[in-house]
Amino acid sequence: MFGTGRKENVCNGVPSLLIEFSQRDGTPVSATADGETILVRLNGRTCELSRADAADLQDAIGAALTEKREFFRTAGEHRDDGSYVVSRRGAESTGNAKVFAGFDALRRLFDRLPEEFTAEDVGRTGITGSRRHMLIRHFGEHPAFDCEISSRNPLTGRKKTPTAGLEAEVEAVAD
Repeated sequence: MFGTGRKENVCNGVPSLLIEFSQRDGTPVSATADGETILVRLNGRTCELSRADAADLQDAIGAALTEKREFFRTAGEHRDDGSYVVSRRGAESTGNAKVFAGFDALRRLFDRLPEEFTAEDVGRTGITGSRRHMLIRHFGEHPAFDCEISSRNPLTGRKKTPTAGLEAEVEAVAD
């Protein structure tokens, strides 16, 4: 992988993505150049990288941060600017995409939807046209959303709630 150092506490690039995100959670991170060596300090651990390995790590982090994942009918892309785009798989026109400020914005939209939802429910959030159906499919395909397509006509998504049955049992026992 990355790094050539074999010293104690040298991580050889294993927590590579953590390096990019750790500043947000207060984990101490620093990187310094020492000639042809780059030392990355993360949470008390040091990674010693050659300049070539550091460049590879930088490319790998960039690629992970701007990753485009394709599913059966939809795709999701994390962009450099932090936005998240849901599009029809293989489509090139912007008419087949919906841009969100970030993945969290898409998550908030999903959380606001009822347990079972249709294009009409998605449309109440201001999303119009075929993008409503595309989002229902994306919720059903993306593993970050606990959702399934429960009906094709009309296209309906259903949130999978593993505790729903348990809550019903608890209510029955409480009566």
